[in-house]
Amino acid sequence: MTPIIRIIESLDWMTLVLVFSMLVMTLGKYLFQTKFLNFLILPFNNKYIMLSNKKGRLLNWFHIFMTIFQFINLSLFIFLMNRTWNGPSSQNTFEIFLITVALIAAFQVVKIVLQLFKGFAFNTQELVLDVIYNKSTYFNYSSLVMFLSNIILIYVLNNSKTVIYVAIGLILLINAIGLIKLMKNYQKVILPYLFYFILYLCALEIAPLVVIGSYLKG
Repeated sequence: MTPIIRIIESLDWMTLVLVFSMLVMTLGKYLFQTKFLNFLILPFNNKYIMLSNKKGRLLNWFHIFMTIFQFINLSLFIFLMNRTWNGPSSQNTFEIFLITVALIAAFQVVKIVLQLFKGFAFNTQELVLDVIYNKSTYFNYSSLVMFLSNIILIYVLNNSKTVIYVAIGLILLINAIGLIKLMKNYQKVILPYLFYFILYLCALEIAPLVVIGSYLKG
C-alpha cells in the first residue's frame, strides 16, 4: 500500500481566536451598551453614526474594540478561504494567521494615514474623517458576518465554498449600503470630484480585494 500523508489541523488555536474575539466584542457591549444596540441596527438605521461625537470618534474605545474584532475575524476568514481553495498547509498555521493579522492591520493603518494626509493637503480634514469613520464602521459591522461564517466553516461545514460565497455577498452588501448612504449624505461635495472619488475607490478599496482574490486562486 502507498502511504498517504494527511495533514490534520488542530482546532485549538482557532477556538481560542474565536473566544478571544468574542470576549473583545462582549467587553465593548458591556462597557457601551447603548452604542452596541445602535451598532446592531446600523444598516437599517444610521442613528449610531449620527450620535457619535465628531472629535476623537476614530479613537473611542467602542470603535477600537470593534476594529480589533474585525481584524481578528477578517484574518481568520481569509485564512479559512485559503484553506478551502488550496487545502491545509503543512506550515505553522497559527503563524500564518498572525502574519495575516499583522498585514491587514498594517494595510488599514497605512490607508487611513494616506487618507488623512490627503485631507490635510486639500484642507478637507472634517470630510475625510467622516468618510473614514463611516467606511470603517460599516466594515466593522460586516465582521459580525465574518464571525458567524468562521464558526460555521470551522465547526459545521468545513471548506464550504457556499458559506464563503454567501458571506462575501453579505459583506459586500453591507458595505455597499454604507457607501450609498455616504454618497447620499455628501453628494454635493462628491459630485464635483466624482472622477477622483472613483480613482480613490479603485486604488484603496477595490484593488486590495483583487489582490486577495488573486492570492487565493494562486
